[in-house]
Amino acid sequence: MTPSKLKAAPSENLAPIDRLLAIMARLRDPAAGCPWDLEQDFPTIVPHTIEEAYEVADAIERGRMDELKSELGDLLFQVIFYAQMARERGLYEFDDIVRTLNDKMIRRHPHVFADGAVDSADAQTLAWEEQKAGERAAEAAAKGAAASQLDGLPLGLPALTRAAKLQKRAARIGFDWPEAAPVLDKIVEEVDEIKAELVQGSGRDRLADEVGDLLFAVTNLARHLELDPEQTLRGANAKFERRFRRLEALLAQRHDPGTRPGLDALEALWQAVKQEER
Repeated sequence: MTPSKLKAAPSENLAPIDRLLAIMARLRDPAAGCPWDLEQDFPTIVPHTIEEAYEVADAIERGRMDELKSELGDLLFQVIFYAQMARERGLYEFDDIVRTLNDKMIRRHPHVFADGAVDSADAQTLAWEEQKAGERAAEAAAKGAAASQLDGLPLGLPALTRAAKLQKRAARIGFDWPEAAPVLDKIVEEVDEIKAELVQGSGRDRLADEVGDLLFAVTNLARHLELDPEQTLRGANAKFERRFRRLEALLAQRHDPGTRPGLDALEALWQAVKQEER
């Protein structure tokens, strides 16, 4: 193929997914591809995949359906990128990924595609989890390993999300408080332990350990209150950002530029911002 033909974009007459696959293959072409794309490997793409997933979530949270179309495309491109690299290694093709997904969806929805039955979304969630647990047990047996309730939880999950999932898995064998009240007591206990470490002048490792325990306990509280800890914190972040930007605006109105008000003055502005929202 001549260089001029390589420069031409894949034909618009192709089906959209086939054109996308052809674009990705061109980007990875050793002779005429993109230098950046050619340098990438599975591990180097992972951070971009995570970032694109968060951008999808951000567009949804802001209600920007116009942006969501583009963000979903960016996320799909991540899958196409992995598929192309797998193809180059002779591992599998994009169609193999889709076939695996098709088979999994049909297998996990017997109430839709077979003669199974569920009467509510909660029942479906339970059936889904039982199906996945069975698959994980089979995988462990095939490896000659003992199955654990904690198998299959990716280390790359956001820490709050993974904490909640660890707790849910442990709860399946009864390792859980029956209600939220004892969790509140546990949070108080963890705060007291941090105070004790501060009094003793403990180092960063001890403090990090205790603060981690506190965050884990707070995650447990969110779970017992049927709140998603990751989404809850994202909401708190958004609220803080909104209020702090308003504080900055009030600061510009009420104080001379270049001056640095004390904490009491800033706290007064913060309370004024909160009062505005009531």
